[in-house]
Formats: sequence, structure tokens, C-alpha cells
Amino acid sequence: MNDFDFFVLARVLHVFGVVMWIGGVAFVTTVLIPSLRRVSNAENRLDLFEQLEGRFSLQAKITTLITGASGYYMLEVMNAWDRYLLPQFWWMHLMTLVWMIFTLVLFVLEPLVLHRWFHQQAQKDSERAFVWLHRMHQVLLSLSLIAVLGAVAGANGYQF
Repeated sequence: MNDFDFFVLARVLHVFGVVMWIGGVAFVTTVLIPSLRRVSNAENRLDLFEQLEGRFSLQAKITTLITGASGYYMLEVMNAWDRYLLPQFWWMHLMTLVWMIFTLVLFVLEPLVLHRWFHQQAQKDSERAFVWLHRMHQVLLSLSLIAVLGAVAGANGYQF
């Protein structure tokens, strides 16, 4: 394989990672959490969320690593680091910010703080905890989708 083949593979893996990761976030935000909020038994709601979200957590961790590694590789090969200095590449800033937030949450905050904190909050007031969880997912999904739309347009030559 030549350098071009590796670059194409990196882009393929990048898009695959984003689709699996942000698609999963979209499912959690638009289907899973709203469905769980309708479960009347608070204990069942929390147990079900932890079972289902735990399965997605592994997928999200793997796909954020794939996305980050492939994105870094493409930036390096293209020598495109200077794009972070240009406002027309705002979508790269947002992509990187979204990736950093999710990476921090998935690998640091969730295992060390958020899992335990959310569990405690859901036991105190399940409805309030799930409303908060839903709002946070809505914000992150919105930022992610803006980044995806901007990236697709920007990567195809559209100047904002």
C-alpha cells in the first residue's frame, strides 16, 4: 500500500468511526432516553439504562479512538495543522472540541465521577436525573451534528 492508500483508509475509518459514534449518540438521545423516561418504575429505569448504555459505552470508546487516530493521521499527512488558525475551518475546531468532550467524558469523567454521581441522582429523583441526562445528550448531539454538517461541506470545498 502506498501513502495515498493509507490516507484513503484513514478517511474511511474516520467516517466509519463518526457514523458509529454519533449515530449511537443520536439513538441514545432520540430513542433510548425518551423511552426510558416513560418507564414508570424508577429502579427499573435506572437498571435498564445502565445495561443498555454500558453496551454502547464500549462502542463509543472504540469509535472515538478510531476517529481521533484517523483524524490525527490525516492532519499530519496533509500538514493541515495551520487550518486551526483559520476561521473558515471552524468545523475542524468544533469537530476537535466535540471529540475532546466525548473522550474526556468516556475515558475520565464517566468512570471516575459521572457514573456514580448519576446513579445517586437517579435514586434521589429519577425524573430530574433523566431530564438532566437527556438535556446534556441533546446539547452534545446538536454540537456533533453541526460539526458533521460543517465538516462534510467544508471537506468538499464549501467556504463559510
